[in-house]
Amino acid sequence: MAEQLPVNFEFRANQTFNDFFDGGNEEVIMHLQRCVEEEGEQQVFIWGAHGLGKSHLLQACCHYAYSLKQQAFYYSFPKTNLPDPALMVGLDKFDLVCLDDIDHIAGDPVWERAFFTFFNQHRSDNHRLIMSSSLAPLTMMIELPDLKTRINWGLALKLKEFTEPESINALIFKAKRMGFEITPQVSAFLIKHHAKNWESIWILLNKLDEASLSANRKLTLPFLKKILAAD
Repeated sequence: MAEQLPVNFEFRANQTFNDFFDGGNEEVIMHLQRCVEEEGEQQVFIWGAHGLGKSHLLQACCHYAYSLKQQAFYYSFPKTNLPDPALMVGLDKFDLVCLDDIDHIAGDPVWERAFFTFFNQHRSDNHRLIMSSSLAPLTMMIELPDLKTRINWGLALKLKEFTEPESINALIFKAKRMGFEITPQVSAFLIKHHAKNWESIWILLNKLDEASLSANRKLTLPFLKKILAAD
């Protein structure tokens, strides 16, 4: 088969390590950075609940790799309508490959075989692989036994969920990185009343940023309630 370069991916400019609120996950960040630097594990698997920042961290790894003059690639697997497995052709040449939601290929025999082939070549060339999932690697429903074994070779790290004070600080930190400020009272109100999970919190925060910019007003608690009431 002719060598094929994988599709390009778009860097998310605001998803670097500096933009990530660690919330007790300093050890996870350290292992990821050491992996990119070729000083730590060759393979790292991070997992945890949706919205804790797995995608952000994988993007951050790619940003960091590029700063070290390495070739890096990121891809997030969709839940349905997986792409052509030819996506993997040529990926073994990259210094670092970051694959998000790797559990979405579980049970697809064609994809499992394609990933197995990539995995073996990529690892034999001493390149680094970072994967993420909402599931622990041992609980993924991978059907190809040799692939299931290989996915569990590396270091598996679970992202810690935020405590209530960390959740408040996470929102304040994220808003500041986005260019606006929220008070601890506003942050606590959002978490308590208007967010079922972290994914919805980040979506809501973007909406509030736009409203604050449009009105040229600080996001005070009365202004926040006015915005939310208008929905």
